[in-house]
Amino acid sequence: MISVDAMDISGEQHLDVRHDIIKNRLDPHGNVIAARKDGIGSPKIENPLQKHGGRLEHNETYCGSCYGADTADDHCCNTCEDVREAYKKKGWALSDPDSIDQCKREGFLQRIKEEDGEGCNLYGFLEVNKVAGNFHFAPGKSFQQSNIHVHDIKTFQKDSFNISHKINKLSFGDDFPGVMNPLDGVQWTQHTSSAMYQYFIKVVPTVYTDVSEHTIQSNQFSVTEHFTGSEVGLFRAVPGVFFIYDLSPIKVTFTEQHISFLHFLTNVCAIVGGIFTVSGILDSFVYHGQKVIKKKMEIGKFS
Repeated sequence: MISVDAMDISGEQHLDVRHDIIKNRLDPHGNVIAARKDGIGSPKIENPLQKHGGRLEHNETYCGSCYGADTADDHCCNTCEDVREAYKKKGWALSDPDSIDQCKREGFLQRIKEEDGEGCNLYGFLEVNKVAGNFHFAPGKSFQQSNIHVHDIKTFQKDSFNISHKINKLSFGDDFPGVMNPLDGVQWTQHTSSAMYQYFIKVVPTVYTDVSEHTIQSNQFSVTEHFTGSEVGLFRAVPGVFFIYDLSPIKVTFTEQHISFLHFLTNVCAIVGGIFTVSGILDSFVYHGQKVIKKKMEIGKFS
């Protein structure tokens, strides 16, 4: 039920990303829930509704209706997911899944009710362009409507969404020795009905070269956080976790080197010489101070 979207200022968009993204259902205690077997919880409807309006008969090929979202005369929507995808491409929200034969047959709303209170564990990789953009996790199918990015949350028939979350690990590129990712282990708990949580990230390109001259092209980043309540002005904020990133024009280079023995010996000599110099200054100060005090005592002026 969680959609992963990525977009940037160049206009490139990836909606409901599934490639290299793994989603696992979690119970309220954080344990992974086993996948549901097909057919469990679905109402028994023997003959699905055909596109022409009648029920599926024997020796007839099934072609379900797309409920107005057809792209061609032979376009069929045989599952609830097919109908939702067709609606998404049209920029429509699926407000009443129970009126869709495929969704009713698959028990779509019943599954949503059964999953109420569950969490979701997401992990994987996202490939993005080297320009400013964002990626986010939010409930519902995402689509474009009048050049506005929206999420179809009417499907869930809920007014509140809990976006409490914990970030186990987030990095921009490969790890290298000494790198610190400030969002690793960060946890946030929601105390309002619905909210949008945003992380504003400044990404700094980084090059790390070890002693064997092996180079790692990676990134470091800094982050600030912002919380937005369920309603902002006249618009309702989309409940979700948003990561808005921008790239720094400065590149940082780390080079690992071994110090030669001659360099080490020079440093040791410099340290020893510095110690002797400071010791000489202190000795001279103490000697001359003692001499002045002794002279004053001899002439009786020291009190």
